Amino acid sequence: MKRFSFAALLLVATPAYAEDGLTLSANTRLRYETIEGQPRAGFNESDDLLNIRTIVTAEYRTGRLKLGAELYDSRVYGGDAGTPITTGEVNTLELVQAYVGYEAPDAFGPGAKLGLQAGRFTLNLGSRRLVAADDYRNTTNGYTGIRADLALPDDLSATLIYTLPQVRLPDNRPDIVDKRVKFDRESFDLVLWGGLATKKLRGKRGAIELSYFHLRERDSPKLATRNRSLDTVGLRLYRDPAAGRADFESETFYQSGSVRTSLAPTATRLDVSAWFTHAEAGYTFKHPWSPRVALEFDYASGDGRGGKFTRFDTLFGMRRADLAPAGLYNAVGRANIISMGLRVEATPSKRLDAFAAYRPLWLASRYDSFSTTGVRDTSGNSGRLAGHQIEARVRYWLIPSASASNGTACCSPRGDSCAMRRTLPMAETRYIIRSTPRSASSRGAWQRPAGFCDLGHSR
Repeated sequence: MKRFSFAALLLVATPAYAEDGLTLSANTRLRYETIEGQPRAGFNESDDLLNIRTIVTAEYRTGRLKLGAELYDSRVYGGDAGTPITTGEVNTLELVQAYVGYEAPDAFGPGAKLGLQAGRFTLNLGSRRLVAADDYRNTTNGYTGIRADLALPDDLSATLIYTLPQVRLPDNRPDIVDKRVKFDRESFDLVLWGGLATKKLRGKRGAIELSYFHLRERDSPKLATRNRSLDTVGLRLYRDPAAGRADFESETFYQSGSVRTSLAPTATRLDVSAWFTHAEAGYTFKHPWSPRVALEFDYASGDGRGGKFTRFDTLFGMRRADLAPAGLYNAVGRANIISMGLRVEATPSKRLDAFAAYRPLWLASRYDSFSTTGVRDTSGNSGRLAGHQIEARVRYWLIPSASASNGTACCSPRGDSCAMRRTLPMAETRYIIRSTPRSASSRGAWQRPAGFCDLGHSR
């Protein structure tokens, strides 16, 4: 059994401006996927799906004040009852962003700047492993609340948030498949607050970052939950790549709190003790192609047999930059996984870039389901090895406003000792992407989409 997925995308970038006045822009992406040998449990062995995402953005600036709005329209076509179509693929005519922002220079003395934002907005904080606006996925994450950004002397900065994460609606399959329009809901039944503080290190290529986020969730008349109450504290140290220099990144999260064992109101409540770590070391050679080689390691705890819940929850984090694509693939995420990886990147010209990566995959806990596949052997007899993943991408910018991009991800469980092979009859997983972005804006020159880094490696 083999899985093959092909994606074609049409993008229109959203440039960023600091001048006063009104900016209008649009973004459309088309992605076609086909799959054989589905690695996730409970879905068709083979499938086809067409994803279309359109974004219209408007921002008005006057002095220190700015007003912004962004409309998302995410739809899919094709598939049947066994196709994994969820709110990760469909969210029609949704006003994800509608905010007011204010910038106050010298708010707390010379050299100190304060930025405030209130309303509906997207967030990309720190490494984006906990709080992100997912760009690869057909839909994104939206948040309603308040954000404060503080820049201080001596290369210190901080970001604080108090938000109600938006729950994408509709959330029942018939309405999702019918692409019914329903405004997303935010309420105090789901709250995310916290922030991070960053200190730039000498040379300003590196930084140290401390983060803390609290997620509180409770049942509502319309939605049963596991009543998560999670505290996640993180420490990150990194140095950005540069020609002829070594770079590195290390980030670790520890998660505590409590969670119910199921959606039932009477379900047992367990204490949480989970953790995640990412480590990476790379080197960029002095060469016209800027080749970079990196070794990577990821560990996310899984749930065991003890009296505590130990499966790491990545909250609203992205997966593409570190691990694997979403879409019909969506099998490898930041939960119950151990992975070591080798990545090679190159930029032969301003119009051409490429990367290739290989990583074997293991289960952190052999009793828990592997990552986000839903494949589980509660006896633990299938072992820890899940398979091997190989991915690559070549992207060429045809003209300044359009590119063709081809990529593939392949996950193959090998050997009779492989846990995935023993619990799900599959042989290989493949994923291929082709993309063509172009830009339209009411003013200014074209820029590459800021979120486009999600198709490859990104900090």
